[in-house]
Amino acid sequence: MTIFVKTVTLMRAILVLFFSCFILLGCGSSKKAYKKPSENKTDRIIQQAQSFAGTRYKYGGTTKRGMDCSGLVYIAFQNENMVLPRTSSAMSKKGKPISKSKIRKGDLVFFKTNKSRRKINHVGLVTAVDDGVVYFMHATTSRGVMTSTLDDVYWRKAYAEARRVL
Repeated sequence: MTIFVKTVTLMRAILVLFFSCFILLGCGSSKKAYKKPSENKTDRIIQQAQSFAGTRYKYGGTTKRGMDCSGLVYIAFQNENMVLPRTSSAMSKKGKPISKSKIRKGDLVFFKTNKSRRKINHVGLVTAVDDGVVYFMHATTSRGVMTSTLDDVYWRKAYAEARRVL
């Protein structure tokens, strides 16, 4: 009788082990069904820039304690292992120029905001284009890191060019 009891106990243990493995493997495959799809590089760069929204302006800044326009773009791209020059003027020489009508998210927009308007001195990262309206993130001396549009009179007048670096 002891052999019978040991056999039944062993069979129960094997069944428990079998069903445990079955359940664990079943749970593992169900996790894949709910896994969030990875975003593309452009979206990650934009999200990185948006994480600085509201950060105060600081000339030469590249942190949450203070940020300038080229610092914002530089850090957002650096997060994706893409190294751009550190100044807006130098950035404006990278990538390929694109017409205003072909701007899409991830592109860079450049401005001449100085009084003579001779040299590019401001850059923004396009975050969206909605019904032809171009939205871009940048850092301003008065309001820090924020989103603006090319439809704004000030930015429309200061607009110089757009470039695609992605």
